[in-house]
Amino acid sequence: MDKIRGFEIAKGFEDKGINIPERKTKLSAAYDIEAAEDVVIPSFKKGMKATLVPTGLKAYMQENEVLYLYSKSSGFAKKGIMLSNSVGIIDGDYYENEDNDGHIMFSLINLKEEDIYIKKGDAIGQAMFGTYLKADNDEATQLRKGGFGSTSK
Repeated sequence: MDKIRGFEIAKGFEDKGINIPERKTKLSAAYDIEAAEDVVIPSFKKGMKATLVPTGLKAYMQENEVLYLYSKSSGFAKKGIMLSNSVGIIDGDYYENEDNDGHIMFSLINLKEEDIYIKKGDAIGQAMFGTYLKADNDEATQLRKGGFGSTSK
């Protein structure tokens, strides 16, 4: 079978009991994503960096596709957490990059007054595959060399 799009376990997480994401219902648009390990997300203070929560996953897709990362609809209401960048973007050439194998992480902030404890296996967000369009005169040919945050390097 040819691989079209999907999830795999990232290097270093093969024996960590990582679950491949699943849609929960027939008409669900997104896949629920779980934390790969226990993480504490401190209460947000001005100037503080977001907490990167590992998933132990990487994603492969077609050339004109992208994986969007979203907060769970219940994430803020129940836990006070949200994505620091509103929507995460996983580009196709992030997969198996030389820095981190394309390991997907969620960049979360906690807006509650107390620290939030995420346990391995807790649903931390959603991921949805989509397509994108290119602008006229787009001549980008360079491929990604690094991992998280490397697009502008």
